[in-house]
Amino acid sequence: MTRPEFLHLALACADPLRIEQFYTKHFGFQRVRVVSLGNEQIVFLRSGSLSLELFQARQPAPVIAPDADGPWYPGWRHIAFNVDDVDAKLAELGADARVTLKPMDFDDFIEGWRSAWIADPEGNIIEISQGYEDE
Repeated sequence: MTRPEFLHLALACADPLRIEQFYTKHFGFQRVRVVSLGNEQIVFLRSGSLSLELFQARQPAPVIAPDADGPWYPGWRHIAFNVDDVDAKLAELGADARVTLKPMDFDDFIEGWRSAWIADPEGNIIEISQGYEDE
């Protein structure tokens, strides 16, 4: 039996084009496939081994957008990206850096581990992290 391999994370978006532009501009994603379904499209983006599958939302959000480092109810809290320098990445994001939780140092756990959290244009939480290492 083969080991499962991560395929993608699917996002229902109020404005898929705006989400595509944000992740393409700031996190190196590229459009790799579009699947047409009548009047709708599913857009696949890839950056390295991570893929996002963007759908047009069909319903309004049932809860307010999360803040800080993500929601604490069951479900996905945030998506995380490793960067060389958290502060430099926040500066690069410029006005698009909607910081939800300021940079924090986790040197007590891993020397040099630092993270900040931002919201994408639709309020999905993104962790920007540097220095994390597995044991």
